[in-house]
Amino acid sequence: MLRDGRMVYRDDVPEPVPGPGQVLVGVRACGICGSDLHFAAHGGTVLEMSNRVARGAGGMEVALDRDIFMGHEFSAEILEAGPDTDTHPVGTLVTSLPVLLSDKGIDPIVYSNSTVGGYADRMLLSAPLLLAVPNGLDSRHAALTEPMSVGLHAVNKSNIQPGEPALVVGCGPIGIAIIANLRARGVETIAAADFSPTRRELATAMGAHQALDPAQGSPFDSVKAKVVFEAVGVPGVIDDILLRARHGTRVVVAGVCMQPDTMHPFFGIAKELNIQFTLAQTPEEFAETLGALAEGEMDVSPLITGEVGLDGVGQAFDDLADPERHCKILVTP
Repeated sequence: MLRDGRMVYRDDVPEPVPGPGQVLVGVRACGICGSDLHFAAHGGTVLEMSNRVARGAGGMEVALDRDIFMGHEFSAEILEAGPDTDTHPVGTLVTSLPVLLSDKGIDPIVYSNSTVGGYADRMLLSAPLLLAVPNGLDSRHAALTEPMSVGLHAVNKSNIQPGEPALVVGCGPIGIAIIANLRARGVETIAAADFSPTRRELATAMGAHQALDPAQGSPFDSVKAKVVFEAVGVPGVIDDILLRARHGTRVVVAGVCMQPDTMHPFFGIAKELNIQFTLAQTPEEFAETLGALAEGEMDVSPLITGEVGLDGVGQAFDDLADPERHCKILVTP
């Protein structure tokens, strides 16, 4: 769990007790998300910005001076059902949207002082939201349903057609998820751009037809993209895309930039660009992604570059800062 900006291991957390409509599960695998890394480093900013958006309508109530449970990309095995709860049999491998329902309301399984997340041996999930993992899909691959469905959501929001060339700027986990979903969608021309040689290689392995190094020249000079996906989340990137994109391009922003950013609206106006911001996924997209993984339509094994136990999460957070070493580290309790 997160304490003073660092992940620490605790073995004294009481086992959660499932209430009505809930199940106790044993976590089989949980992916470390880039948003977790960002929260560890900039939790105060994340909470402040989220609560400004909510404007009093149920913002994130997390105390940074207390231990914080995290982990929202998971697969797990059902151990016990709560009272009067109809669900899958004990032993079923499941995954779920990271949300816990209770008589107190809805608690996102993202950052919480009280709701245990996927970086744990055991946690609670909501029976109505459970999806049984089909076709004997590896629990490690099933844990990546959540991030891969974020990529599907971005692709769906773009309304891209197979004959429209796409450019993905940034080949971290979300950029890679977008690439994989573009390939599964049958998009015929997929280009990817990243400064990291390792990430460019991964982009190619996951379906990009062309991987470009921005240090060697703007990717817009060689790719006539109709749809551009921004998956960097660093100030200045959106403005640069608006400047370099072709007339009529659709720009989908999936990278999460928490700092103030500056854009020149004239660039978009002069070229009649369309900008779409995206976040997370729908329940239908989550289920569709799980099905695609189980049917072999997407192979996520190249993304998994490391595995650690619960006592190795802190070091894994540090290691993920280097894009040449890792893409996705799984926590396997």
